[in-house]
Amino acid sequence: MVYNDAMKYNRLGRTDLQVSQICLGTMTWGQQNSREEAFAQMDYAIDQGVNFFDTAELYAIPPKAETYGATETIIGQWFKATGKRNEVILASKVCGPTDWCPHIRDGKAHLDRKNIIAACEASLRRLQTDHIDLYQTHWPDRSTNYFGRLGYQHKREESATSIDETLEALAELVQSGKISHAAISNETPWGAMQYLNLAETAGLPRIASIQNPYNLLNRSYEIGLAEISCREQVGLLAYSPLAFGTLSGKYLNGERPHAARLTLFDSYTRYSGARGLEATAAYVEIADKYGINPAQMALAFIRQQPFVTSTIIGATNMGQLTDNISSHGVELSHECISDIENVHNNNPNPCP
Repeated sequence: MVYNDAMKYNRLGRTDLQVSQICLGTMTWGQQNSREEAFAQMDYAIDQGVNFFDTAELYAIPPKAETYGATETIIGQWFKATGKRNEVILASKVCGPTDWCPHIRDGKAHLDRKNIIAACEASLRRLQTDHIDLYQTHWPDRSTNYFGRLGYQHKREESATSIDETLEALAELVQSGKISHAAISNETPWGAMQYLNLAETAGLPRIASIQNPYNLLNRSYEIGLAEISCREQVGLLAYSPLAFGTLSGKYLNGERPHAARLTLFDSYTRYSGARGLEATAAYVEIADKYGINPAQMALAFIRQQPFVTSTIIGATNMGQLTDNISSHGVELSHECISDIENVHNNNPNPCP
């Protein structure tokens, strides 16, 4: 293992923005984390060279009416208190269909012009800023395989908003100066190419990035989207890099640490099935073999992939945040990566 101290930065798509290889995730602020804890995390991240924050109108999680918009509100309060808005490349997201979140626009949110404009303007107010640097669709308007579904089952739809209308609405926000760049999240290869083709043929904004899950337990991004990221310069913003914290090893042997996500919210089981825990135990053994913190090994593996622009880390305490941010300096050896690949080949993508 090699350790390099200085934070590194990557170009965000074809934009002129250089974002830190570590992005500060924020979705626990306002639920698991207090305003004061969130302020401390932002202060520390900035001091460590992190210039990229990611949030969403949906947050804090798990989504509920009482915490809707709380995370953006906290970030806005920090901007006002510190005057550091110009030190941050700020990303947020607009919800797709929200029939499962009746508190968001009466459960009738879609990626149409009316919803996108309203959502962005509300986010700007909460964030106390006049623009969002990267504005992302949080999930598609159509029925497809995202949020833990690997297989695709086709459904004919009557109400899905067209990608044309979505991108035209995002273009309007760019033209008005309310957002600088557009992007997508939880998308498929087909969806990504639709956005890219429309940008080329209709003169609409080009998506700068894709925010999808990517971790040692779910490497499905490599199957189709990784090539798009490399060839089209639409890099991955990797979320859930530690698989809800599972890859730290803290849930092995039935453990449920105090105040951990799976302890508090037992519905978050995507990465804690038998195959996932079996693979996690093998990855923890590899980390022990090379004398690396298991979480840092998992994060370093993601960062070293050529299609990854930034890795979105989240933490509920400063110890986790310190470890996660310092992973930017960990360079895995060829031998370590080979051992990781052996585990993956024997137990590929155990968790969707």
